[in-house]
Amino acid sequence: MEAAVHRFRAVYARVLEWMVGALMVILFVEVTVGVVFRSVGASLAWYDELASVLLAWLTFYGSALASAKRAHIGCPELVDKMPWPLRRRVSIGAQLVVIAFFLLLGGVGAWILPVLATDALVSLPAIPMSVVQSVIPISSALIVVAEATYLYDLFVGRSAPAAVAAGIALADGLH
Repeated sequence: MEAAVHRFRAVYARVLEWMVGALMVILFVEVTVGVVFRSVGASLAWYDELASVLLAWLTFYGSALASAKRAHIGCPELVDKMPWPLRRRVSIGAQLVVIAFFLLLGGVGAWILPVLATDALVSLPAIPMSVVQSVIPISSALIVVAEATYLYDLFVGRSAPAAVAAGIALADGLH
Protein backbone atom coordinates (compact mmCIF):
# COMPACT_ATOMS: atom_id res chain seq x y z
CA MET A 1 0.00 0.00 0.00
CA GLU A 2 2.85 2.39 0.81
CA ALA A 3 4.31 1.95 -2.66
CA ALA A 4 0.91 2.71 -4.21
CA VAL A 5 0.63 5.92 -2.18
CA HIS A 6 4.12 6.98 -3.24
CA ARG A 7 3.36 6.23 -6.90
CA PHE A 8 0.10 8.18 -6.61
CA ARG A 9 1.94 11.14 -5.05
CA ALA A 10 4.54 11.12 -7.85
CA VAL A 11 1.88 11.05 -10.59
CA TYR A 12 -0.18 13.64 -8.72
CA ALA A 13 2.81 15.97 -8.45
CA ARG A 14 3.54 15.46 -12.16
CA VAL A 15 -0.02 16.43 -13.12
CA LEU A 16 0.21 19.52 -10.91
CA GLU A 17 3.56 20.40 -12.53
CA TRP A 18 1.89 20.32 -15.94
CA MET A 19 -1.01 22.46 -14.69
CA VAL A 20 1.31 25.04 -13.15
CA GLY A 21 3.56 25.00 -16.22
CA ALA A 22 0.58 25.56 -18.51
CA LEU A 23 -0.60 28.47 -16.35
CA MET A 24 2.89 29.99 -16.49
CA VAL A 25 2.97 29.76 -20.28
CA ILE A 26 -0.55 31.18 -20.61
CA LEU A 27 0.33 34.06 -18.26
CA PHE A 28 3.56 34.75 -20.16
CA VAL A 29 1.78 34.81 -23.52
CA GLU A 30 -1.10 36.94 -22.22
CA VAL A 31 1.20 39.55 -20.64
CA THR A 32 3.50 39.60 -23.67
CA VAL A 33 0.55 40.18 -26.01
CA GLY A 34 -0.70 42.94 -23.70
CA VAL A 35 2.70 44.65 -23.63
CA VAL A 36 3.07 44.44 -27.41
CA PHE A 37 -0.38 45.92 -27.97
CA ARG A 38 0.27 48.68 -25.44
CA SER A 39 3.64 49.52 -27.02
CA VAL A 40 1.98 50.08 -30.41
CA GLY A 41 -0.70 52.27 -28.86
CA ALA A 42 -3.59 49.79 -28.99
CA SER A 43 -4.02 48.75 -25.36
CA LEU A 44 -6.21 45.75 -24.63
CA ALA A 45 -8.81 46.65 -22.01
CA TRP A 46 -8.82 43.18 -20.49
CA TYR A 47 -5.20 42.10 -20.23
CA ASP A 48 -4.44 43.62 -16.79
CA GLU A 49 -7.46 42.02 -15.14
CA LEU A 50 -6.88 38.66 -16.78
CA ALA A 51 -3.18 38.73 -15.82
CA SER A 52 -4.20 39.31 -12.19
CA VAL A 53 -6.55 36.33 -12.29
CA LEU A 54 -3.92 34.11 -13.92
CA LEU A 55 -1.34 35.14 -11.33
CA ALA A 56 -3.74 34.28 -8.51
CA TRP A 57 -4.47 30.90 -10.11
CA LEU A 58 -0.75 30.27 -10.54
CA THR A 59 -0.22 31.05 -6.85
CA PHE A 60 -3.00 28.74 -5.63
CA TYR A 61 -2.17 25.82 -7.93
CA GLY A 62 1.54 26.35 -7.25
CA SER A 63 0.77 25.97 -3.55
CA ALA A 64 -0.87 22.63 -4.27
CA LEU A 65 2.24 21.57 -6.19
CA ALA A 66 4.46 22.67 -3.31
CA SER A 67 2.31 20.58 -0.95
CA ALA A 68 2.65 17.53 -3.17
CA LYS A 69 6.43 17.96 -3.27
CA ARG A 70 6.76 18.90 0.42
CA ALA A 71 8.46 22.09 -0.72
CA HIS A 72 6.68 24.73 1.37
CA ILE A 73 8.86 26.98 3.44
CA GLY A 74 9.24 25.64 6.94
CA CYS A 75 11.50 25.67 9.95
CA PRO A 76 12.01 21.98 10.70
CA GLU A 77 15.16 22.33 12.83
CA LEU A 78 13.35 22.09 16.18
CA VAL A 79 11.11 19.21 15.14
CA ASP A 80 14.04 17.34 13.53
CA LYS A 81 15.87 17.35 16.88
CA MET A 82 12.99 15.53 18.57
CA PRO A 83 13.10 11.77 18.98
CA TRP A 84 11.10 10.02 16.23
CA PRO A 85 8.03 9.08 18.34
CA LEU A 86 7.56 12.69 19.52
CA ARG A 87 8.39 14.12 16.09
CA ARG A 88 5.81 11.80 14.58
CA ARG A 89 3.07 12.95 16.98
CA VAL A 90 3.93 16.63 16.45
CA SER A 91 3.99 16.16 12.67
CA ILE A 92 0.64 14.33 12.70
CA GLY A 93 -0.86 17.17 14.76
CA ALA A 94 0.54 19.76 12.36
CA GLN A 95 -0.78 17.84 9.33
CA LEU A 96 -4.24 17.62 10.89
CA VAL A 97 -4.24 21.39 11.50
CA VAL A 98 -3.18 22.08 7.90
CA ILE A 99 -5.81 19.71 6.51
CA ALA A 100 -8.51 21.21 8.75
CA PHE A 101 -7.59 24.71 7.60
CA PHE A 102 -7.80 23.80 3.91
CA LEU A 103 -11.05 21.90 4.43
CA LEU A 104 -12.48 25.05 6.02
CA LEU A 105 -11.05 27.30 3.29
CA GLY A 106 -12.35 25.01 0.55
CA GLY A 107 -15.77 24.77 2.19
CA VAL A 108 -16.12 28.53 2.53
CA GLY A 109 -14.78 28.96 -1.00
CA ALA A 110 -17.40 26.55 -2.37
CA TRP A 111 -20.13 28.19 -0.29
CA ILE A 112 -19.38 31.64 -1.72
CA LEU A 113 -19.35 30.56 -5.40
CA PRO A 114 -23.15 30.77 -5.88
CA VAL A 115 -23.11 34.24 -4.33
CA LEU A 116 -20.56 35.33 -6.93
CA ALA A 117 -22.42 33.73 -9.85
CA THR A 118 -24.15 37.00 -10.73
CA ASP A 119 -20.88 39.01 -10.77
CA ALA A 120 -18.37 39.01 -13.61
CA LEU A 121 -14.98 40.42 -14.49
CA VAL A 122 -15.22 44.12 -15.33
CA SER A 123 -13.30 43.94 -18.60
CA LEU A 124 -14.55 40.48 -19.59
CA PRO A 125 -18.19 40.30 -18.51
CA ALA A 126 -18.57 36.86 -20.11
CA ILE A 127 -16.38 35.39 -17.34
CA PRO A 128 -18.31 35.01 -14.06
CA MET A 129 -16.54 35.68 -10.79
CA SER A 130 -17.60 32.22 -9.64
CA VAL A 131 -15.27 30.76 -12.30
CA VAL A 132 -12.46 33.09 -11.23
CA GLN A 133 -12.91 32.26 -7.54
CA SER A 134 -13.32 28.52 -8.12
CA VAL A 135 -9.57 28.32 -7.69
CA ILE A 136 -10.05 28.53 -3.91
CA PRO A 137 -12.09 25.36 -3.32
CA ILE A 138 -10.31 23.46 -6.11
CA SER A 139 -6.79 24.26 -4.90
CA SER A 140 -7.85 23.62 -1.30
CA ALA A 141 -9.02 20.14 -2.29
CA LEU A 142 -5.77 19.54 -4.19
CA ILE A 143 -3.76 20.58 -1.13
CA VAL A 144 -5.83 18.34 1.17
CA VAL A 145 -5.12 15.36 -1.10
CA ALA A 146 -1.39 16.13 -1.12
CA GLU A 147 -1.25 16.61 2.64
CA ALA A 148 -3.28 13.44 3.23
CA THR A 149 -0.67 11.37 1.40
CA TYR A 150 1.99 12.66 3.76
CA LEU A 151 -0.28 12.09 6.75
CA TYR A 152 -0.63 8.49 5.58
CA ASP A 153 3.19 8.20 5.60
CA LEU A 154 3.27 9.49 9.17
CA PHE A 155 0.63 7.02 10.34
CA VAL A 156 2.23 3.95 8.78
CA GLY A 157 5.87 4.97 9.23
CA ARG A 158 7.74 3.02 11.87
CA SER A 159 10.87 5.16 11.55
CA ALA A 160 11.81 8.65 10.46
CA PRO A 161 11.21 9.26 6.74
CA ALA A 162 14.14 9.91 4.43
CA ALA A 163 14.94 13.52 3.60
CA VAL A 164 12.74 14.99 0.91
CA ALA A 165 14.82 15.25 -2.24
CA ALA A 166 12.91 18.30 -3.57
CA GLY A 167 13.49 20.23 -0.36
CA ILE A 168 17.20 19.40 -0.33
CA ALA A 169 17.58 20.39 -3.98
CA LEU A 170 15.73 23.65 -3.38
CA ALA A 171 17.86 24.47 -0.33
CA ASP A 172 21.07 23.65 -2.21
CA GLY A 173 20.04 25.94 -5.05
CA LEU A 174 19.60 28.89 -2.67
CA HIS A 175 23.22 28.94 -1.43
